[in-house]
Amino acid sequence: MKYLLWLLKAAIFFTLFAFALNNQQDATVHFFFGTQWRAPLVLVVLTAFAAGLVVGVLGMVPRWWKHRRAARRAHVPAPASPAPAAVAPTPPPSAEILPPHGI
Repeated sequence: MKYLLWLLKAAIFFTLFAFALNNQQDATVHFFFGTQWRAPLVLVVLTAFAAGLVVGVLGMVPRWWKHRRAARRAHVPAPASPAPAAVAPTPPPSAEILPPHGI
């Protein structure tokens, strides 16, 4: 299983490497107010992917904090309550009350 996982990782790496080699043409990204950025296409795609990851993680952070706070509150032990009063144990039923085994 370990070797299969390494093989999968190597296949993904070589696929992405081939993608990068095949997309070396210059791309122009036009921003606001006439500004532009010229870079290889693979760099533009990688930057867009990284920006998407950052936006996604930042969007998840508030909910993650909320769940973390709730989990922390759930693991805090409740304050010790006073011990309940000792209750006298009930005696077992006597043999006279039970019906005989032969019936």
